[in-house]
Amino acid sequence: MKKSALLFSLLSLCFISLAQNANPNLYNPSANAKEDMAMAIKQAKAENKQVLLQIGGNWCKWCIEFNRFCKADNQIDSLLNLDYVVYHLNYSKENKNEEILQSLKYPQRFGFPVFVVLDADGNMVHTENSSYLEDGKSYSKDKIIAFLKNWNRAALLPETYEKR
Repeated sequence: MKKSALLFSLLSLCFISLAQNANPNLYNPSANAKEDMAMAIKQAKAENKQVLLQIGGNWCKWCIEFNRFCKADNQIDSLLNLDYVVYHLNYSKENKNEEILQSLKYPQRFGFPVFVVLDADGNMVHTENSSYLEDGKSYSKDKIIAFLKNWNRAALLPETYEKR
């Protein structure tokens, strides 16, 4: 009987762990998003990167899937780490971060997740509708890589382009 109870307890812990990993708490509704974004911008400046705001919530299956998809692919994960400081900006019934979204020109109009790229000074560079990155029930590796490369810091430098 004790062995059965122990086995049941261990299996329960495993299932709980798997469930938590399947739906991580990427977004923090109680976070001070203004302060967190300021820190992300400061870090981006120090590391010569852009800031990628992934706006959504823990309630959003596409938000969770985007994170899972990017972490599971070494090439995408490497590009993110090389070129961006990523911040998960919460949008939920607990905290819609409306003031920040207003300052970003209402990116939530595209649905969730939505991505906003900021330069290292905190200026908005681009807003990306995540539906353009989708492929079936997940995302397209090629589309995500193109998005990340098209809006990284190097892509926006004048010396990147040929003079005509």
